[in-house]
Amino acid sequence: MHKMIGRIILFILFVSAFAFPLLETGAATSKVYKVPVEDVVEKGLYAFLQRSFEEAEEAGAKAIILEINTPGGFTDAADQIAKLMDESPLRVIAYINNKAISAGAFIALYADEIYMSPTATMGAAQVIDSAGNAADVKAHSVWVADMITAAESKKGREPKYAEAMADPEINLPDYRAGVGKLLTLKADEAKKVGYSNETVESFNELLKITGLENADIISTKETFAESIARFVTHPIVVPILLSIAGLGFVLELYSPGFGVPGTMAGISLVLFFYGHLVAGLAGYETIILFLIGAGLVVAEIFLPHGIAGVIGSLAIIGSIIMAGGNPMYMAISVLIAVAIAVIGMVIIMKFFGKKLHLLNKVVLMDTTDTESGYVSNVNRIELLGRIAKTSTPLRPSGAIELDGERIDVVSEGSYIGKGISVIIVKVEGSRTVVRESKEKGENE
Repeated sequence: MHKMIGRIILFILFVSAFAFPLLETGAATSKVYKVPVEDVVEKGLYAFLQRSFEEAEEAGAKAIILEINTPGGFTDAADQIAKLMDESPLRVIAYINNKAISAGAFIALYADEIYMSPTATMGAAQVIDSAGNAADVKAHSVWVADMITAAESKKGREPKYAEAMADPEINLPDYRAGVGKLLTLKADEAKKVGYSNETVESFNELLKITGLENADIISTKETFAESIARFVTHPIVVPILLSIAGLGFVLELYSPGFGVPGTMAGISLVLFFYGHLVAGLAGYETIILFLIGAGLVVAEIFLPHGIAGVIGSLAIIGSIIMAGGNPMYMAISVLIAVAIAVIGMVIIMKFFGKKLHLLNKVVLMDTTDTESGYVSNVNRIELLGRIAKTSTPLRPSGAIELDGERIDVVSEGSYIGKGISVIIVKVEGSRTVVRESKEKGENE
């Protein structure tokens, strides 16, 4: 009996030796996703954050920490990111380790908690247009309202500070705001007004304050495809890519066959559509529309009238505008690309003239002028003064015979019978004029 009890105790100790480490490991397997929010806020960033949030939710993560360092960006992309954060069931923490300016401040306000490093700042969120100037009254009003809504999305944040970040007319002299100045909060100021939960010296200190020091930290990084998408959807890169495509096509018009310029144009367009497809801006319908347009442009080489080329060009432009997500911005980018392509064509024509190898297949460029030796008919001035006989009556047109050659002629107006000697008095292209000769056999 004692041996049996001893064996049971030994078995329990043996199992415990393995079970307790496993229990401790299980207790420490709560996951926290660390997601960087860096550089310009655009649709490519949204695509990356969307993937990161989905992975965190599928992994059963305890929280998501957004490490923010951004100068701002596009409001439409910021709106999508804010919606993503607001709808997430996970605890979302914003850690501003440097700057959360403009759209970055807007995103931070949608986090459940905000922590800042001692040197971090947030604010200066006035909306600007594509030229870098303050947006019109309508866009400004909408953005100010959005900033107020962002502050009110979480309890304890006074919306007037968010309003002052977007509107330079809001007067907060204690925080250097008003009279044309936007509010930008330093770390201690943000904590004082309730926009920051705490100032932390490091990421590890942040984990301790938030009670996540024992969690497994999973740092997400952009994939190669997402990096390309963020690069090619950048507001400065988009018009550059389209301009390269336009210039490449223009240069290809001057090149026999398909060469380097055409390849450059093709690569630029592939990058453009690939990046916007990965970023979730373009659907396959835009690519199909582009391919249809390109096919019609190519078909124009073999079809008359130019209708296919016009429709194809419109389809290509339409697909590019649809792929961008922001039609107005994309329309401006297309206009910039077209202007650069036209300027490039003018400059190139100064050096190459009209040697458009590809365009020659679409448009007839040759001319038949007299300088090149082309004439509509032979002007036989050697017949002037020659004597011939009519082979038919002239009423006033008819025919004569000269040295065995039959020639169509007209008289000067009077009727001339058959077999009458006539003299050739005028030759105007195909029109030969004769009158009756008074000296029979003269020059015959």
